[in-house]
Amino acid sequence: MRGASVVVAVSILAILSGAAHSQTGRPGARGGRPVRAIQPGESCPDGTTEIRPRSCMAPDLPAPSIVDYRPRSTLVTPAHVVRRAKFPAVDFHGHPEALLESSEGLATLGAALDSLNVRLMVAADNLSGDRLQRAVAAIRASPRMKDRVRVLAGIDFRNVGPGWAERAVAQLQADLAAGAVGVGEISKSFGLTIKKADGSRLKLDDPDLDPVWDACARLGIPVFIHTADPEQFFEPIDYANERWLELALFPGRRYPPDRFPRFEELMTERDNLFRKHPKTIFVAAHMGWQANDLGRLGKMLTDMPNVYTEVGAVLYDIGRQPRAAHDFFVKFQDRILFGKDSFQPEEYPYYWRVFETRDEYFDYYRGYHAFWKLYGIDLPDSVLKKVYSENALKIARGLPR
Repeated sequence: MRGASVVVAVSILAILSGAAHSQTGRPGARGGRPVRAIQPGESCPDGTTEIRPRSCMAPDLPAPSIVDYRPRSTLVTPAHVVRRAKFPAVDFHGHPEALLESSEGLATLGAALDSLNVRLMVAADNLSGDRLQRAVAAIRASPRMKDRVRVLAGIDFRNVGPGWAERAVAQLQADLAAGAVGVGEISKSFGLTIKKADGSRLKLDDPDLDPVWDACARLGIPVFIHTADPEQFFEPIDYANERWLELALFPGRRYPPDRFPRFEELMTERDNLFRKHPKTIFVAAHMGWQANDLGRLGKMLTDMPNVYTEVGAVLYDIGRQPRAAHDFFVKFQDRILFGKDSFQPEEYPYYWRVFETRDEYFDYYRGYHAFWKLYGIDLPDSVLKKVYSENALKIARGLPR
């Protein structure tokens, strides 16, 4: 029987080869254009694509650039544009910046939040000292916005050394007394570029920082921390890098290995920090830059019950895996917070649409982040309420109820 199977397979290959020969007039060509054969597992040469198994050919027309190729989808499917969140939301990752500095700015912010059904914004602009006090004073002076905005306190991690921890804890306590409700957003420069007093890189799990994290546990406040950036930013800029366009547009977002620690090194330090301080509540911004690997992110949340995460600026990863993302959000519904990051009111509805609908194959709001399409993950109402507001209210006791 085995010999017969081989004979049949050889016969089929001979027939296919003969058909190709009769179509092109000569072997190794199709429509007069050359066809390049490749070996199993080999990629087509640059400028060509696979047209049949292990057969590569170049297009007859000049190829557009990645910037110019914008095909119009012919898919006809129900679409539901969701302007307002189904339930009032808390944006735990807000960057209103200058809008906090005046009554006019706060009025603009309030009108935008009303249109989106965002009940409360947590400003994560890393404010401290006089800047924090001015922002809190402006918020409290606004009858309309005094219960709509809260502020996180910043920590200055520069020059960590003898006496630094005592000063940092004292400043944190002063900022909390002035009205801050937590710490953050601790920026990605922590771990990447900040130096200690002795000139060495300040690692995320440096023991000199322990008194600050212990103080946060004692004071019962969450720590909102942004570690690293997407893993692709640490990789070579080549055509296999799915963030090629973003890195080509913004080359400063890349972290070459000769100047920066590697992505995995930062993830290890971050996880060490979370494990060392189990009584401190940490919120990993941007889903820890692991929304593209929900199994790994889920393991972290399972192993570290003091860790939460938020969804700012990673909608492109959530929306491209609708079944896995739906199951992840349901499983970890008590540990995920809503956050938007950059304050662009027209971009919030994309989040509502991904979270609340079953829509298929629609655009992300920034093409250079994602050349692929999004899908709705259709979360149950009970999960939406937790993600939109209840989890934030649970961990940040200083938020208005």
